[in-house]
Order: sequence, then C-alpha cells, then structure tokens
Amino acid sequence: MPKGEGKLIAQNKKARHDFAIEDTYEAGIVLQGTEIKSVRNARVNLKDAYARIEKGEVMLHNMHISPYEQGNRFNHDPLRTRKLLLHRKQINKLIGETKEAGYSLVPLKMYIKDGYAKVLIGLAKGKKKYDKREDLKRKEAKRDIERAFKERQR
Repeated sequence: MPKGEGKLIAQNKKARHDFAIEDTYEAGIVLQGTEIKSVRNARVNLKDAYARIEKGEVMLHNMHISPYEQGNRFNHDPLRTRKLLLHRKQINKLIGETKEAGYSLVPLKMYIKDGYAKVLIGLAKGKKKYDKREDLKRKEAKRDIERAFKERQR
C-alpha cells in the first residue's frame, strides 16, 4: 500500500504552500484514550503543527485534537505534545537532515490505516515569498491551459 492510503482525517494544505517537501515519512502516533475517538470523528487540526526531535524521539507539537464530547473527566489537553513512532534508522536520518539550516519537520496529513492513526510528516525547506508567487503563477497557467484544452475539445 502506498504512503498516505487510508481514511483521511486531516490535511495540512498550507504546508505545501509554505514549504518545499523533499521527503515524507509515515509515522504512528501515541494517543490517549479519548483522543483516538476524537480522531475517528475527524476533530483534528494540523494547521500550526510541527515536529521536533527531542532526546532521540520525534515529538509533534501544536496539533489540536478537540476533546471528546462524552469524555467528561477523562478528556485530554487538546494541544499537548504527542510522540511519533518511527524506526530508529529513520530518526537518525532525520536528525542528520534537520541539523542543516532551513529544514524542518511538518505534518502533512493524518489518516487511519489498518485501524491505527498515522501521520505523514515531511522533511521540508521553507519557501521564500517569490517562490510562493512563482508556484501560484505556474498553477494558474496550468489551469488556463487545461481550460483552453477543454474548450477546444467541445
């Protein structure tokens, strides 16, 4: 099964706009009891989330998982730091790559695969403002070409 297949829960569309994604990794995520129930209800926001390597472990910061309605006192802190599960080789590779200036780890999407919550994280390099404008121009030109092609076929 290719990376990212499964029931899509949340997607970080802003990440591909703000960053150039060079490599992606599929990671499991450590969740508390009521968190997985909120994840299954798609009550997740990845917008401001980022991953960081701390003490040899990959931690996901600022990902918002809304409290579960029926969770009462067992509910969790919506913005708590969560551990990502990766193989040691992958973590070592990420440590080396994120040491370079300008690289960061950004969650791209969250999904359920084979009953487990997974996060697709990307090794990303920040784009400059002119790069973002260039991408928008390229996307607009492609859209215009496709529109003209459709008109011609009619």
